[in-house]
Amino acid sequence: MSDGVDERKRRTLRRFAALGAAGPLVGGARATTESDSGSETDTSSGSRDRIETNETREAIRGYVATTPGAHFSKLRDDLRLGTGETQYHLRKLVDASAIETTKDGEFRRYFPAGRFDATDKRALGALRRETPRGIVLHLLREPTATGSRIADALDVSRPTISGAAGDLEDAGLLDRTDGYELRDPERLITLVVRYADSFGPDARSFADDAAAYVRYDPDR
Repeated sequence: MSDGVDERKRRTLRRFAALGAAGPLVGGARATTESDSGSETDTSSGSRDRIETNETREAIRGYVATTPGAHFSKLRDDLRLGTGETQYHLRKLVDASAIETTKDGEFRRYFPAGRFDATDKRALGALRRETPRGIVLHLLREPTATGSRIADALDVSRPTISGAAGDLEDAGLLDRTDGYELRDPERLITLVVRYADSFGPDARSFADDAAAYVRYDPDR
């Protein structure tokens, strides 16, 4: 049983490591490993450890590049890593300026270094949460929707929508002065479409029809 689990983990790491090795797609410098400083002895066991360390860090870099704004637990679980293993490699990557991290309420989120501004990071953090993402997608499709209508569409309570909308407002993504109005919807559309696969089926469905929701003004 453990061999099967380990093999799935290796396949997962290799897949994301291929993305991490692309370097410029991820952003930032390549992470420094123990092998760079020569601190490990040149034994077959040490060599194998260095390969696994490099592969794990490249996998994390690749994962963060395709799933920006993922929080610690999701990254750990999706890559089939242990908690201590994840903490160790993330710390090394952050110290090497290969990835960046921000605090988002109870979550710590991770991003490719130098790729996103503060508003992008707040938007990606919101889109990683199911109810805020549902509100954003609904308002992108139907800009005049009310809170009650959104609650019915998402099959959640009105207070749940109100709380999530408050979080979006605090993040500078929503204006509740007169109903619900998204701020900078074009930015949100771009992020949803670019990373739709990492958000799930609701975002993928939106991305398939995204052109219909872009409000283009030829005089601007």
